[in-house]
Amino acid sequence: MLPLTTRVVLEAVAAMGTVGSLFFYFLSAIALASFLSDRRKKLKQAALPESQLPPVSILKPLKGVDPEIWESFCSHCDQDYPEFQLIFGVSGPADPAVEVVRKLQAKYPHRQIELIVCERVLGTNIKVSNLAQMLPAARHEILLVNDSDIRVPADYLRQAIVPLADDSVGLVTCLYRGVAGPTLGSRLEALGIGTDFVPGVLSARFLEKGLRFGLGSTLAFRRCDLEAIGGFEALLDYLADDYELGRRIAANGKRVELSAATVTTFLPAYTLREFFRHQLRWSRTIRDARRWGYAGLLFTFGLPWALLTLLAARGAAWAWLLFALALAARLAVGFTASEVVLRDRQMFRKGAFRNILLLPLRDLIAPLVWAASFMGNRIHWRGDDFDLKKGRLSRIS
Repeated sequence: MLPLTTRVVLEAVAAMGTVGSLFFYFLSAIALASFLSDRRKKLKQAALPESQLPPVSILKPLKGVDPEIWESFCSHCDQDYPEFQLIFGVSGPADPAVEVVRKLQAKYPHRQIELIVCERVLGTNIKVSNLAQMLPAARHEILLVNDSDIRVPADYLRQAIVPLADDSVGLVTCLYRGVAGPTLGSRLEALGIGTDFVPGVLSARFLEKGLRFGLGSTLAFRRCDLEAIGGFEALLDYLADDYELGRRIAANGKRVELSAATVTTFLPAYTLREFFRHQLRWSRTIRDARRWGYAGLLFTFGLPWALLTLLAARGAAWAWLLFALALAARLAVGFTASEVVLRDRQMFRKGAFRNILLLPLRDLIAPLVWAASFMGNRIHWRGDDFDLKKGRLSRIS
């Protein structure tokens, strides 16, 4: 039994946390509406005639075989775009992704598809090390980098490249939906992307009057803008290379634009341990990249705050009202982000009741991950352990 004074203080703090979360949900709703309005305007804009679409070099660094990798690669080859080049990069000839690329070259002999074996290790971030070695093979001024597990719609290149016709735009990125594997960990990961990550990105975009970072799902930019920030070499030891690329291009006075296109990533069948480890890596990455914004996440955990308020207030009527408001706002923002913004039909239609039941579980885990992220700098990434300090990686031997 807690002393009365302690209980009153806990009750007040929890209630303030709940109210702060309600304000965040309100802000998220405005940010979501703003993006939807902007997206409608972009889709109504006349597309550039085919003769004005610049040729593009797509760089895809690979390591191993991701879920649905074949279909994802094929979606890049089936683009409604006049001229583009696909460059795949691996760290060694024994990588199992090599066989998939060879099969792709055989299926699409009319496409410019190249495979680069990147034998040197230029820095701690192997992905960026490979990109630096792949770049000389790129024939075009417009470059696009995206993650190996990304599947794209047929108009993806048009949506990603057309904004670069404006010289003030230095980088184009895009949102993504996550398709879960059969495990609980994978479903929780997908739920977090649709209902947490996307509202967070769009809220940052709204508050900061534009993005100041990129997302690994798509990074489209000019070669000259890459060179102006020191090339890929400047990012060799950073974990959040996509964030750093966008931040540095924005710092050079160029805008970061969010494309109207939405792409899809296929998530591994995470165990709960793997899910927690991945969330912790992601959290420590964001913590180092956006410290103040990350600290502010404390006021986004609406359901945990509301539940704590309910317990501290011993089920008082006003606490139940706060809980109901927090739950309704959480579901509304999550539904809008996943269903309307991402057009993600799996979250609230396929097994809707089951997914809704998972949302409180996901929300109870989130503050635990947030707190754990401050308890060290070690991360696990692609089979190796690293120390993360000020965004830079150092390998733990």
